[in-house]
Amino acid sequence: MTVPQQTMVPHVLVLACAAKSRALDTEVLRACAKIVDQAAAPIWLGEGVAAEIALRGRVVLDQTALLTRLREVLARAPVDLAIVPAQDRRKLLLLADMDSTMIEQECIDELAGTLGLRAEVSAITERAMRGEIAFEPALRERVALLKGIPVARVDEVLSRITLSPGARTLVRTMRAHGAHCCLVSGGFTMFTAPLAEKLGFHEHRANRLLLRQQRLTGEVEEPILGRDAKRDALRQLRERIALSREAVLAVGDGANDLAMLAEAGWGVAYRAKPTVAAAAPFRIDHADLTALLYLQGYRREEFRD
Repeated sequence: MTVPQQTMVPHVLVLACAAKSRALDTEVLRACAKIVDQAAAPIWLGEGVAAEIALRGRVVLDQTALLTRLREVLARAPVDLAIVPAQDRRKLLLLADMDSTMIEQECIDELAGTLGLRAEVSAITERAMRGEIAFEPALRERVALLKGIPVARVDEVLSRITLSPGARTLVRTMRAHGAHCCLVSGGFTMFTAPLAEKLGFHEHRANRLLLRQQRLTGEVEEPILGRDAKRDALRQLRERIALSREAVLAVGDGANDLAMLAEAGWGVAYRAKPTVAAAAPFRIDHADLTALLYLQGYRREEFRD
């Protein structure tokens, strides 16, 4: 049988875990190396946190089967695995979702909490992120419940927002190595503007909440930036910077990120909803966002914190 040319590209297996778990050790790496290439020598990218193993000369015909076998060997250890091409790993364009990806909260839920409506709005948010209901009407429904909130409440919410572990390091490291970074959100510019600056993004795109006399009107400016708009933003930036599809890395967690993840050379589901994790080319369930740097072959000493 003739092997398709694209399968002959050298690959590496990347393993990453949460820093606190220290789930990676030499025993784990030896067990994985035994499966992919007994002669391979694992290389630490960040000791105890991330490593890679070259699939030297191996033709990876069924990556899913290989990853399944590796996960069985790891016996459900909290370790993320990915097989990536060994060449041209470092990406030149990063598009990242904001809520529950670059930050640990959903901003609209936090705003609703100031009115005592967190549970009601969170339920709609969860259904939208799982893809059970369309994003655009779900956003209109949630924003309508925010009518009358003073715009000053946004600053109160911002003061409570926490960045996802590794978020700032991811952006600053890629930016320092020449990548263009864009925060693209189905949320609101009132949040993406300050958070994009704090994280180090070059630019941000999001929806605009309408105001009257410094209070939310309960309406959002149309057209809504949703699933298709995120994908279109990726295409526009890629064309503007004149990059190939493979030079793009996108990360998100919800159903409205799926089109963007599919359009990127590398689409990564970060601690994502089950349907998103199942559909995305790569998934990070345990490690923090610096795992995206390790996927690209960065070593810990190259990070910009």
